[in-house]
Amino acid sequence: MKTLCIDVGNTSTHYGLVSGQEVVSSAHYPTQSFANSPSPAFTALLEPLLSAADGVAFCSVVPAINQNLRACLEFSGQPVFHLTYQTCAGLDLVYPKPQEIGQDRIANAIAAQEFYGVPAIVIDLGTAVTFDIVSSQGYEGGIIAPGLAVMTKYLHEQTALLPELKPENLFDVNGAIGKSTVHAMKLGVAVGFSGMIDALLLKVSDELKSRGEPDPVVLSTGGSVANLTNDWVRKSRFVQDLTLIGLAVAYQRQAF
Repeated sequence: MKTLCIDVGNTSTHYGLVSGQEVVSSAHYPTQSFANSPSPAFTALLEPLLSAADGVAFCSVVPAINQNLRACLEFSGQPVFHLTYQTCAGLDLVYPKPQEIGQDRIANAIAAQEFYGVPAIVIDLGTAVTFDIVSSQGYEGGIIAPGLAVMTKYLHEQTALLPELKPENLFDVNGAIGKSTVHAMKLGVAVGFSGMIDALLLKVSDELKSRGEPDPVVLSTGGSVANLTNDWVRKSRFVQDLTLIGLAVAYQRQAF
C-alpha cells in the first residue's frame, strides 16, 4: 500500500509517497500558498503521486488552510484522512488536554511506536524544537523549545547591531571563544542550540529512569539536525520524513 502523506507546517508543507518506512518523491511547498484559496499549482504537483497512491493522509498545525488543502485533493476521488487527537487509532493519549497536541507530534509518536518501540523520545527540530515521549502507556507529553531559525532571527530583530545569521552558515563553527561579532554569535547559537537539546534530553531520560522505564529509543528528525554538534550522531537515530511515515501508519490503522 502506498499513501500520499502531507504534513502542513507553519512555514512549509512537506509531502511524499509512503510505503512502510520508505518515502519517495518527498518535497516541500510553501504553506502560505493555501492561505486564501486552493492552490492549482499544488494540485498539479500532487496529480502523479495521487495516481500511484491508495489514499491520502494529512496533518496540519495551521487549521486555517485545512479546507483549502482538502479542495486541492477532492478531484482525486481517493479517501482523505485527517490525523487528529480523535483519529489516532492504536495510540493512547495519556495527556490532560489531548486537543492541544500538535498533529505532527502525534504522527511522530505513531511512527516511533510502530517501528522503533517504546519508550521513545522523539526530537523534531523544525521551526520549533519539540520533544515527544511515548511509553508503554501511550503518548505522555513533551517539550516545546525555540528552533534554530527562531533563535537567529530573534537575535537580529531585537538588537540594533547584530546581523541575521542563516542556519546554513552555522556548520563547523570552530573554537570556543568568538573572535568577531559574527563568530561570537555563531558559537552562541550553534553550541548553545546543541547544549539546549542535550539538557532537555538528559532531563527527560532521568525522569523515565526514575520511574523504572528501560533506556528509551531516541529518534531525531527535522531540518535543523545537521546543525547539531557532531557527537549527536551517537545520541540519537536520525529518521528522515518521520512525520510522513507516521501519517501512513495512522492511515493504515483506519477502516476505510
